[in-house]
Amino acid sequence: MSVSTSRLAATFAAIDAANAEDPRRLETNNGEIGFEELYARRMSEALSRVYPEASELLQIAARAQHLRRWEIPRADFPDGRHGYNDWRKTCRAHHAERAGAIMRAAGWSEEDAERVGALIRKERLKKDPESQALENIAALVFLEHYFDDFLAKYQSYDDDKLVDILGKTLCKMSPRGHAAALTLSLAPRAKALVAKAVEREAAALARLAEVAVD
Repeated sequence: MSVSTSRLAATFAAIDAANAEDPRRLETNNGEIGFEELYARRMSEALSRVYPEASELLQIAARAQHLRRWEIPRADFPDGRHGYNDWRKTCRAHHAERAGAIMRAAGWSEEDAERVGALIRKERLKKDPESQALENIAALVFLEHYFDDFLAKYQSYDDDKLVDILGKTLCKMSPRGHAAALTLSLAPRAKALVAKAVEREAAALARLAEVAVD
């Protein structure tokens, strides 16, 4: 194992150990696991599948996307869109800071830690290919693993509202992300809603494809 490979493995292990402390527990076929630890592993799996050429720094950013998110409770922020957006921004800064500390302890340079932090904070989205890749993967993991739970939680939402939410998600993605989304094995209702969102946002997605950084 090369020094670089060993350092990356050690970084992943440290991220997983930090996320393993999540008080929210899930039962899997391989036993109990922390909610964010499982999310992080799913991010890595999706990144490997869609972006097999991903750099080590992008791999770390994907693994640390929700690093210790439970430490920033949503309930600490006001209800509504503004409160939600403030919470998400605070979370991203928190994840970036935590990831940077782990990287420095593992021997990565300050420049590398800053780069991963910028990716986690979603800086230069739609201008930086790696930032866009991370956004694509986050959306794909949501659709593949968490959208059904979202539908169950928000049963009061009608299809128009759900399609609007999906449309906003699609517009944050790039053509490479859209192509990957169409290959996902989704439940019938989820698949139908995604198809409606793609149809509704067809013009916007076409415009985005013209300037995509994929």
